[in-house]
Amino acid sequence: MTTERVNPPGLAPPAGFSHAVVASGSRVVFLAGQTALDGDGKVAGATLTEQFERALTNLLAALTAAGGTPSDLARVTVYATDVAEYRAHARELGRLWRRLADRHYPAMAVVEVVRLWDEEALVELDGFAVLP
Repeated sequence: MTTERVNPPGLAPPAGFSHAVVASGSRVVFLAGQTALDGDGKVAGATLTEQFERALTNLLAALTAAGGTPSDLARVTVYATDVAEYRAHARELGRLWRRLADRHYPAMAVVEVVRLWDEEALVELDGFAVLP
């Protein structure tokens, strides 16, 4: 599989995402939304940052189980119950991303939602990957 990150000079420079990802490969993996659920099905973490770390860990665990790596991610959507809080912690969330997924930034969007399936959840991530 190959991916090419495309960031046109006419658009604002991306920080923590790519404007477009061109992916070529033989398998597409669709990743279900992941919140901060622990192995017992309980939301772990009281803060957005703690929950983001667990949700991303869960997303990457599903990807790994499907045979992929963070560099295979083509698209991730972040659903947050408070975008202002997400923005306030953006640097810390970026450090978590780089620690867990390196600098393989997929095309991304952050969307504010009223609530998530698990009432205690503050953030959810879903996406898809293209594998060789």
